[in-house]
Amino acid sequence: MGVITRAITNYHDTILQGDTIARMNELPAKSVDLVFADPPYNLQLEGDLHRPDQSKVDACDDAWDQFGSFADYDRFSREWLAAARRVLKDNGSIWVIGSYHNIFRVGTVMQDLGYWFLNDIVWRKTNPMPNFRGRRFTNAHETMLWCAKSRGQKTYTFNYDAMKALNDDLQMRSDWFIPLCNGGERLKDEKGQKVHPTQKPEALLHRVLVASSKPGDVVLDPFFGTGTTGAVAKKLGRRFIGIERDPDYIAAAKKRIARVSPSAGEDLETMRSKKEEPRVPFGSIVERGLLMPGTKLYDPARRHAARVRADGSLSCRDATGSIHQIAARVQGLPACNGWTYWHFDAQGVLKPIDLLRQQVRAEMH
Repeated sequence: MGVITRAITNYHDTILQGDTIARMNELPAKSVDLVFADPPYNLQLEGDLHRPDQSKVDACDDAWDQFGSFADYDRFSREWLAAARRVLKDNGSIWVIGSYHNIFRVGTVMQDLGYWFLNDIVWRKTNPMPNFRGRRFTNAHETMLWCAKSRGQKTYTFNYDAMKALNDDLQMRSDWFIPLCNGGERLKDEKGQKVHPTQKPEALLHRVLVASSKPGDVVLDPFFGTGTTGAVAKKLGRRFIGIERDPDYIAAAKKRIARVSPSAGEDLETMRSKKEEPRVPFGSIVERGLLMPGTKLYDPARRHAARVRADGSLSCRDATGSIHQIAARVQGLPACNGWTYWHFDAQGVLKPIDLLRQQVRAEMH
């Protein structure tokens, strides 16, 4: 185990140059927590595309995006996705982004290899490029497939409450409204030209990493480009492994990542899911002396009162039971969360007993 740990540590925060499949096969099996992949889209462009003023649209026509046939592209997809699945931990997950040119073919390959779909996320671009020829709808989105390593996988990281906090306390939806990479974030060369034709916005990777990884996790990007994944991973306290074959992209990525200042450890904490919190029985509040037997508890309006007993149960008039049972009984309800219903008197001010549970949890952490 120690040898494997040292081996993967040697790759942390590193950009590996070369063929992505060959370089992934060098990594130890089950050594990364998350994969984010922005593979070639196989755009199948037919000639140049021009704006109404006859200026040429800067589309992706690089050799790395060209494949001889759909069969060639499928074969390539199968090989790199199999390599990625080998290095992914059994509790890990993978994101693959694409357009209508490739994402459906990629999805089929992923299912064939045993990946299990969790969501398809639609990245809605606030500022998409118009359809200049006027023969189709404006292509205003890309699709991301988020998958677990396998169908039978019992655990994977999903920071639900963090996503809810990021979205003003509303459940995060599967359509993300995020602008294209532009302005100062867009990398340019000395001539003012884009360094990479399909550079992704850091906001997109921020949401992906906060949603599906934790500080200290290892994130693999097998098509690293100019290092968006690495820059965001460094900022958020994740470790990254990038694979890229173009030396110019690697040079730009290294300069970019070197400028990033990591966030402080305490600033990387996210909202914890209640499912992740340790269970605290009400009896432990009594055991620790935070509430004494005989203490009266009240509802927020002081209409109902109950007495705490030594075993953590409550007594109220002719009934005894748990904090939840008695809260439901006095209201005539089938169920009630006693932690939020019952309050204790702190020098004339009613405070929910849930504050005491939070205090115990903080001590446990």
